[in-house]
Amino acid sequence: MAKRVFFSFHYQDIIDFRANVVRNHWRLKPNRESAGYFDASIWEKAKKEGNIALKRLINGAIKNTSNTCVLVGSDTFNRKWVSYEIMQSMKSGNHIFAVHINGIKGKDGKTKSKGSNPLYYLGYSFSENGKKINLHDYINKNWIKYPDLEGWTVIEVDEKYRNKIYRLSTDYKIYDWIEDDGYNKFSEWVE
Repeated sequence: MAKRVFFSFHYQDIIDFRANVVRNHWRLKPNRESAGYFDASIWEKAKKEGNIALKRLINGAIKNTSNTCVLVGSDTFNRKWVSYEIMQSMKSGNHIFAVHINGIKGKDGKTKSKGSNPLYYLGYSFSENGKKINLHDYINKNWIKYPDLEGWTVIEVDEKYRNKIYRLSTDYKIYDWIEDDGYNKFSEWVE
């Protein structure tokens, strides 16, 4: 059965067409079932909204999905709303994975070198009592409290896991659209 996927990406990668290749590859498949997903992205509405309205829009779109695919271009790791979409996806319990897209030819017919993995710059820790997840952002080689979303309560974790920051890049996989044959393998990356 096809799953609903929320795509997180830098708007520039839509302009350059790289994100479109991944989001729309289902059109070249016999049907949505063989593609394995439905696109639940909201980028068409995003430019018209303020911060609070945009958060509501993102939250609502993620709520109806089970997967979040982060499309990694050159500057994706540095985008506030991509970070928010990733953290909100984690809070919602989505399966998260990233896909490098700079190997796809842009509208200029050229490829780019791989961009930095946004999951490397985001992290979480468990509180001293082990009952809350705290969120973190890695900026200028330092971990700071993530500013756009509070942590949440969890089932108490063992003491050995507390007060240590875990990068999301250690928990979630990253693929390359070209090198890992995304056209044929995307449905396997979706859970």
